[in-house]
Amino acid sequence: MPRISAATIGEHRTLTRDRILQAVSRLSRVHGIDAISMTDVAGEAGITRTVLYNYFPDKAALLLAFTEQVTQYFIDSYEQELPGGASPADRLRAFVRLQLAGLLAHPHPGAADLGAALGPDAYQQLAEHVAPMQRILVEILESGVESGDFRVLDVQATARMILAVVGAERVPLISGSVTVDRAEELVSEFVLRAIGGLA
Repeated sequence: MPRISAATIGEHRTLTRDRILQAVSRLSRVHGIDAISMTDVAGEAGITRTVLYNYFPDKAALLLAFTEQVTQYFIDSYEQELPGGASPADRLRAFVRLQLAGLLAHPHPGAADLGAALGPDAYQQLAEHVAPMQRILVEILESGVESGDFRVLDVQATARMILAVVGAERVPLISGSVTVDRAEELVSEFVLRAIGGLA
């Protein structure tokens, strides 16, 4: 039986799983998620490929788990950073800033490329994992419409468009041609003007 690095087997499995996902995070910053292999992840995590496959049977399962972790981190960060009583516009700016920071911290291919790499079933699961972020954005837009700050014809469609505008900054951010601060300024102003959130 392999040696365990915690008080119980359950704790050992949790620590190993965390180590694997931390390895994905580190590698994604250097190479991008699409270029990472299971061999790369095992090496970075300091485990064998056999051990890695005991936790994640393939790259799609690994990316789904990583995406779920990143999504939860985003939600926690959004809740912590949002000042009490923030206006819908301030909430939207915070959302945009954290999305852009996430794109830079965890570089990944665009939706179409990721869909092609993962296949339709895994891509659908991926979409379900990131749905909580879209729900936060929808709630921000609804609160802005309610308060009269935003003019939005279709909240769900507008949320998709805003996420597309954020995603358009992925390549400039990763290439270093724009900073997170500058991208936040550009995206926030564009979006707030589009929905009537700026005079």
